[in-house]
Amino acid sequence: MTTILRRAWLFSFFIIISAPAGIPGAADKNSAMLFVADALTSPNQVARIEARLATKGLLMNAGLGGEPLELVAEGKVVATAMTGGDGKAVFSYTPKAQGVTPIQVRVGSSPRVTPTEGQANLAVWERRNSILAIEMAALIDEPSSPGPIPAIGLTFESERKPMPDAAEELGKLTQFYYRVIYIVASPVGADGLHVNMQTREWLKAHKFPTGYVLVLQPGENALGAKIDEFHAAGWKTIKIGIGRTKAFAEVFLQRRLEAVIVPEPAKAGVPRKAKVAKAWKDVRKKL
Repeated sequence: MTTILRRAWLFSFFIIISAPAGIPGAADKNSAMLFVADALTSPNQVARIEARLATKGLLMNAGLGGEPLELVAEGKVVATAMTGGDGKAVFSYTPKAQGVTPIQVRVGSSPRVTPTEGQANLAVWERRNSILAIEMAALIDEPSSPGPIPAIGLTFESERKPMPDAAEELGKLTQFYYRVIYIVASPVGADGLHVNMQTREWLKAHKFPTGYVLVLQPGENALGAKIDEFHAAGWKTIKIGIGRTKAFAEVFLQRRLEAVIVPEPAKAGVPRKAKVAKAWKDVRKKL
């Protein structure tokens, strides 16, 4: 064998030994996304935290089943779960301290999925705390839109601008007294956990006070059913709804709760007994 042929054979042998077939590496793993929903509980009570692991794509995010997930709170793993066929997993965690704290869900040791993580907020409030329910549409400035505001998830979130003074006024309301629940309706066919993430990111980007993001399932009775569920579970201090739409206000009024509409709509859009604020600067006067 000539020197040239021998060198070529050794080089080929080295390549085969260095990259054997059938051994998966990082390049063989699926890129994924983790969506995590906000959760609400009281100190020393169990919180139910839902997450969804999905393939990373532009349009369709198929669920990834059979993958280990870890829930991280206060810098340590506090629970583990395995995703089902739809990519969803549910954690149970019992926090002790009050407040709204960030939580993280991440992929555990997996030979099939690259390391990824998702964030959410865990609201831990006493049931006696006064709570404001805020319709997301009341926070979004759409002065040129003649129709309803496009739902979260159906437009580029970075293009949405907040209502003037909304973040500052909510900050004053929540600094010492109120807790806040942000309510958004999920569009038909949308992933509610994805909508939760988009809403939370928009609120953070525009410096709104941290609260609990609640995504409603499609349906005209979804808000009323959720308020009834809250009250039955002991969250009876959810007494005030601040919204933009007549339908939102009517849900509260039908339950003999207070409703504030902002900004001031046409007269036909004001239910009887609803309070009206011309702008967010006037909201505190109505509470």
